[in-house]
Amino acid sequence: MSSLLEGARRLAGRRTDLDARLAGLADAVEATRGRLDDGLVDEAARVVDRVSSRLRLSAEHTVVALAGATGSGKSSTFNRLTGLDLAAVGVRRPTTSWATACVWGSSGAQDLIEWLGVPPRHQVSRDSMLDTGSSDELSGLVLLDLPDHDSTEVSHHLEVERLVRLADLLVWVLDPQKYADAAIHDRFLKPLATHRDVMLVALNHIDEVPEDRRPAMLADLRRLLAGDGLEGVPVVATSAQTGEGIPELRQAIARQVTAKAASRARSGHDVAKAAADLAAANGTTRPPRVDDHNSEELVDAVADAAGVPVVVEAVERASAARARRATGWPVTAWLGRLRPDPLRRLHLDLGSRSRDLVANARSSLPPANQVQRARVGSAIRGLADQVSAGLTPAWVDAVRRASTSRSADLEDRLDHVVGSTQLGVGEVPWWCRAVRFLQWLLLLAAVAGGIWLAVLAVLGYLQVPAPSTPRYGGFPLPTLMLVGGVVLGILLALVCRVLVGIGARARARRARRRLRAAMAQLTDELVVGPVRAELAAYARALAALDRARG
Repeated sequence: MSSLLEGARRLAGRRTDLDARLAGLADAVEATRGRLDDGLVDEAARVVDRVSSRLRLSAEHTVVALAGATGSGKSSTFNRLTGLDLAAVGVRRPTTSWATACVWGSSGAQDLIEWLGVPPRHQVSRDSMLDTGSSDELSGLVLLDLPDHDSTEVSHHLEVERLVRLADLLVWVLDPQKYADAAIHDRFLKPLATHRDVMLVALNHIDEVPEDRRPAMLADLRRLLAGDGLEGVPVVATSAQTGEGIPELRQAIARQVTAKAASRARSGHDVAKAAADLAAANGTTRPPRVDDHNSEELVDAVADAAGVPVVVEAVERASAARARRATGWPVTAWLGRLRPDPLRRLHLDLGSRSRDLVANARSSLPPANQVQRARVGSAIRGLADQVSAGLTPAWVDAVRRASTSRSADLEDRLDHVVGSTQLGVGEVPWWCRAVRFLQWLLLLAAVAGGIWLAVLAVLGYLQVPAPSTPRYGGFPLPTLMLVGGVVLGILLALVCRVLVGIGARARARRARRRLRAAMAQLTDELVVGPVRAELAAYARALAALDRARG
């Protein structure tokens, strides 16, 4: 388990809604890793890491970031709020790419400042200043003056984007001449539409706008914000030059600082947005299942490629041949031994000792041809498409990749699985052994009768008086023994031939079931198993995203 998920679950132990949602998002990140777009999953992982880190830091401090364009009066506003001249003011900002931080109530804030990445030379503690301007209502405030988002320095852009993600409350300082600039609306405001309750807008330089035009300008700004999805965001008209509106802005910030809820609210919005983005790519279709019906065609195709029909036919022929040798007329049955055994020709059913010697050898089954391999590939694709119907393209691709991930192993193991399956033809049925015993009795009777008749014939030829010959049913006993042994033996062989055919077909059907069961187990391991794993990951992601979205 990754450290990311472990940290989120430790937070979930606090039993708050946000922590449970954070653990759900972390779970979703792990479940969708390698399935959904890497950039999307990486961003969600960064949210988990960022929110987890923020929740472990001071909850008594609220990070408020002042952001704006060059010349918007952001730094002047920062100085007005702090009551100190900390930030350089001018049309052209300093070339430094670092933010300036002012902390009200520095106790316990050091770890938070380090996490924000503000260098010590750009930090100041408001409580350390010997003046009377500090206010208890701002205790716990960490105020950041960010670089200009429209600066020509790339490092400034990166610093702004980094701290905008970390701040608990965002104050956008806009200029009357550039408040409609698409750069800030498209790059920052629209993407943060879900964060409107942790956002303030200050229309600065209001002193430069004629009083009769101010209501219309503020209404136009609110209209633009509503178009960005930020309807209801507080808008304060300020002038850092004259101090107009600064108390109202300070009070709006103080309310957030006093409530101590901005950090968790911001974190909750980050989690919600990341979960919504993942859910859009993940989809919400009910998790499908793989059943026997889905894999039936695949098992058929794999069995055909493995030569199961050839083996089943060989089982029937071998079973019939072996049983016929056991039940046939002994005089001619031995001729069957001259014909090769169908199973042994395929290097199958070699007996335990021989099988041990050739355990790693391949059978003599013909390799799968192009048509059979194409059928297997089509069946695998059909299975993947069938069970992934309704899923988003990313998960469809993931299921397809999983279904073919072990195709090479499948082809290599088919022959071994066929060779290691017990076909159940090692011994002839018990009744065949009984018939064999009876056949030999009939043959011995016929031989005895023939010898008896031969002795009688020799004695007659030599004109030697012969002993009386027993008779049965009016026929001499030796004749009955000879004729009866031969005729009954042949008739018994013919009757058994029918029974042997029935038994051979039964054994073939049993062998087919065993081979198909082995094929089903193999496809379940190498094809269906990976597909089930992907579907389980999808179900896990779905449940995790439900938790993350609350």
